[in-house]
Amino acid sequence: MSVLDALWEDRDVRFDLSARLLVTNLRILWHSLALPRVNVSVGYNCVLNITTRTANSKLRGQTEALYILTKCNSTRFEFIFTNLVPGSPRLFTSVMAVHRAYETSKMYRDFKLRSALIQNKQLRLLPQEHVYDKINGVWNLSSDQGNLGTFFITNVRIVWHANMNDSFNVSIPYLQISGGYVLGFKIDPVEKLQESVKEINSLHKIYSASPIFGVDYEMEEKAYFADGNKQQDREPVFSEELGLAIEKLKDGFTLQGLWEVMS
Repeated sequence: MSVLDALWEDRDVRFDLSARLLVTNLRILWHSLALPRVNVSVGYNCVLNITTRTANSKLRGQTEALYILTKCNSTRFEFIFTNLVPGSPRLFTSVMAVHRAYETSKMYRDFKLRSALIQNKQLRLLPQEHVYDKINGVWNLSSDQGNLGTFFITNVRIVWHANMNDSFNVSIPYLQISGGYVLGFKIDPVEKLQESVKEINSLHKIYSASPIFGVDYEMEEKAYFADGNKQQDREPVFSEELGLAIEKLKDGFTLQGLWEVMS
């Protein structure tokens, strides 16, 4: 989404390196220009706080810097990034804007318990979300006694809340439905249960074909100059090794071979 030239200092190690910072929709990737295998990848889910402060850099002197506080398992890390272009706010605006979009779209993909989902007995809708069905008298079977509540079926998720306590609720995005964690709900009569199951399966299938992640974006066509000798772009293919789509490699080339060239 954005590529910047930046310096990095680790709070504990404290060294300056001229490098490049890549800002994507899922993480921040930094690598040294002189030695690409010296790098760091920070996923937005690990970020605790992002601030800007004045820092003293060995290469740049006193300058405005981006401080990113992160936590992985029980260990905390603080990264300090400084833009190589003096007075340019692009480093700060790019990282903060993308991280904000990631944080505000968590409800579209994260399983949530006891969240602020209900207001005046109505579901607080997310942008691009529409309610397809509201079912009263649905039992949540998470306890021995069960809890009576209301069920919402939308194009993004399934939501249930207890009638006696709105804060006792659960939000299950279709993105999280995989069979690993089982939740039980009882809907009477059986005909209504079967109808609801059919509707949920249908909406889940539609969502899987065209997911809604809660982030608006625009596509722009631009010239591609990664390989100046080629006549046209090669078609994208799914790489099982990387878990994402990449441009089809030329005959005789392998991913392992390309990594060895970079290192």
